[in-house]
Amino acid sequence: MQNLASKMEERLPQELLSFLRLAGEVAQAQGQKLYLVGGVVRDLILGRPNLDFDLVVEGDAPRLARQLARASGEKVVVHHRFGTAKFHRGDLSIDLVTARSETYSRPGALPKVEPGEIGDDLFRRDFSINAMAIALSPASLGELVDPYRGRVDLEQRLIRILHQRSFIDDATRILRALRYEQRLGFQLEEATERLLREQKSMLDTISGDRIRHELELILKEEQPERILYRAEILGVLQELHPSLKGNGWLAEKFHQARRISPPDPALYLSLLLYRLTEEENERLLARLNIVGELGRNLRQVLRLKAELPSLADPALPRSGIYRLLKPYSPTAVTACSLASDSPIIRSHLELYLNDLRYVKSCLDGEHLMGMGVMAGPGLGRILEALLEAKLDEWVSTKEEEEAMVRQWLEEL
Repeated sequence: MQNLASKMEERLPQELLSFLRLAGEVAQAQGQKLYLVGGVVRDLILGRPNLDFDLVVEGDAPRLARQLARASGEKVVVHHRFGTAKFHRGDLSIDLVTARSETYSRPGALPKVEPGEIGDDLFRRDFSINAMAIALSPASLGELVDPYRGRVDLEQRLIRILHQRSFIDDATRILRALRYEQRLGFQLEEATERLLREQKSMLDTISGDRIRHELELILKEEQPERILYRAEILGVLQELHPSLKGNGWLAEKFHQARRISPPDPALYLSLLLYRLTEEENERLLARLNIVGELGRNLRQVLRLKAELPSLADPALPRSGIYRLLKPYSPTAVTACSLASDSPIIRSHLELYLNDLRYVKSCLDGEHLMGMGVMAGPGLGRILEALLEAKLDEWVSTKEEEEAMVRQWLEEL
């Protein structure tokens, strides 16, 4: 049996390692077995950073969490209903759960959960490289529990499902398979890829909320365009909507997006949906249950795309650019700027993003009333006129704005 105690010593902070050892001692004193499980084991072996630590106990997680909190002085949040607890240590998150087994009543359904042993808990995982555990009990500290040869698959750089019904039971694993494959630079194991191609239609059994969550995780990856391209090649992207494309155009736009600002999943999603029609967009928003601000942004992108020809006039005044773009969110304007092929349109969009949206007149309503302007609609029109004059660079200082207002008042 392989032992990873030395690797834990090398790669885990001493303070965290001490906490894990204490947790194993407290569990053993209660006759329970405790394990470090899942992605953190995978990344520990690969030497990759991971700040999310999952612990599984063969026993009672809430009870162990309370005992461990008393022994360590750490604060813990316990969820008795779900048999879980969470410790926070700075940037680290440590989840403690009761080992459990899962059964699926039908494809896509949430699983029925029952207490189980570590083998049951690992069997419910998605891929072999995520179905490994490290024993934390003092008597077996560091021993690797690897019933599905996950370490071999790590060495061979493969993504392998655990059983034939894996994608049928939970088709979100299809999207996760592609995410891990591209993140780690691995390949789908041959039978896993064949089943993925055959069973990709099972994504229809998954709720929009769960698919949206997986898509959001993809868009938070370092290079999401690689995952989306792979999803198109395998026919997975088309299962979300037949018109979605993950080709070279999208990769180019994602690269451009990262050059102008930190990675933004909302902007990535706007670019992914940019080439849909409004009707196609509405169907996809409904399918993924995208509502609220994100839904408004995605609708704005396509509405603005339809208005872009109005920005093609090189003589369009700065105030005209402002009026056209003011109703739209910065994300929508940025998406259209990245997607547009017209240098003139793109320059107008960038001018708004980098300059015009920040322009403010020096005078406000109170100042204008002090100059003799009556409250009412006329006051609002003067404020709008002042802003346009500032945008078009007819005035630049407070004194110039005041002179303009006095001239208008004399002409009334």
